[in-house]
Amino acid sequence: MSDWPDARNSNGDRHGYGSGSGSAQPEGARSMRHVQRGGPSAPGHPGSVPRQGGPSYDDDVYDDLYRDQRAQDPYAQPGGQGHGQDGYDSGYNTGQVYGTPGGAGGPQGPPAPPRGPKPPVNWKKRVKWGLLTFLVLLLVVSVSTYFWADSKLKREVDLSKVIERPDGGKGTNYLIVGSDSREGMSDEEKKKLHTGSAEGKRTDSMMILHVADDGGNTMVSLPRDSNVTIPSFKGADSGKLYPGTGRQTKLNAAYAEDGPELLVRTVEANTGLRIDHYAEIGFGGFAKIVDAVGGVEMDIPKAFKDKKSGADFEAGKQTLNGEEALAFVRTRYAFAGSDLDRTKNQQKFLAALAGQAATPGTVINPFKLYPTMGAGLDTLIVDKDMDLMDVASMFWAMKGVTGGDGKSMNMPISGTAGGNLVWDKAKVKQLVSQLNNDEKVTVTGN
Repeated sequence: MSDWPDARNSNGDRHGYGSGSGSAQPEGARSMRHVQRGGPSAPGHPGSVPRQGGPSYDDDVYDDLYRDQRAQDPYAQPGGQGHGQDGYDSGYNTGQVYGTPGGAGGPQGPPAPPRGPKPPVNWKKRVKWGLLTFLVLLLVVSVSTYFWADSKLKREVDLSKVIERPDGGKGTNYLIVGSDSREGMSDEEKKKLHTGSAEGKRTDSMMILHVADDGGNTMVSLPRDSNVTIPSFKGADSGKLYPGTGRQTKLNAAYAEDGPELLVRTVEANTGLRIDHYAEIGFGGFAKIVDAVGGVEMDIPKAFKDKKSGADFEAGKQTLNGEEALAFVRTRYAFAGSDLDRTKNQQKFLAALAGQAATPGTVINPFKLYPTMGAGLDTLIVDKDMDLMDVASMFWAMKGVTGGDGKSMNMPISGTAGGNLVWDKAKVKQLVSQLNNDEKVTVTGN
């Protein structure tokens, strides 16, 4: 222990008070004050500093009071947390974590059980559920797309109005018509596409597509200048029966006279082939389809121009947009064979268009697929019995034929009459027989 100064007062009292001090406490006590932790102020000293955790060495009263308080705390007993074996509080925390159950200095909670190893990932189950989710989404999208597309079909042609129809054969026969309809086109579009502003609509191209049950498909182009006989027919709107007079005219005149129903009746009467479905698309729809697929690449063997259609092409490979494509399939005055050469160009272009529309880049890309379908379906007119599956069958068969998987040809021609093309009746009869029986077509056209 340190030696304490021998403080005396003027009276010589060893336990005197410091000079000038008003305190009643002995000098020794004032020199070695202890702060009691958590205890009350020392008696008689309301303003004193709290005592420290250790016991007092110079005041038995404080020491006894501190021991009594510790005796009431089970954690302050010998061996308790934060105390030595003699009960002395060192003031150091021995590991109690604040905020645990029981509060600071309280009882510890039970230790957390050790974590077991993570179970292995069940990849088989994950793949199974992922595949199932994908299939469900694919089904929902497919069904939604089907009903959306089916609702856009314009079923305006009633083939039940066609009279005196021939018997059907094997396979399915489609009459595909490209009309010069300007419906829905603005004046600016008509000028851009060189369509003119004629009222009504006429057929600009006609084809019979035979879809065989065994896959042997055939496409036969019908020149619009074909010389045909107008048979008896029932008016599509009036329902009036018109007897046949043997009147001969161009094939496209039948369409102009009484629409699709009379055209079907005329084709059936002059060929003997039953038409099962009818499909028609106008100028505007055709151009939009080409633009929707991003244009169609064509290899033009010889340069040509045509003021009426707006055609102006150089020789060689080039990508045609909608405006250029329409000019290409409409041009006939620039060719020596006129309408026959035009039908060949139409078949050639359809082959390229079908191939472009069926590429994976179009089919699996919704940003190209839906605009392409929408452009085609917006102006596609079909018969009342035709559904979306029939449209798909027609498209895929046309793609196959024009792509080389099948036969494409013009109707066999024997000569001309009054500027019109006359069909070779013997060859036409043989052709129809082969189509009705799904036989390989051996007849050649012009």
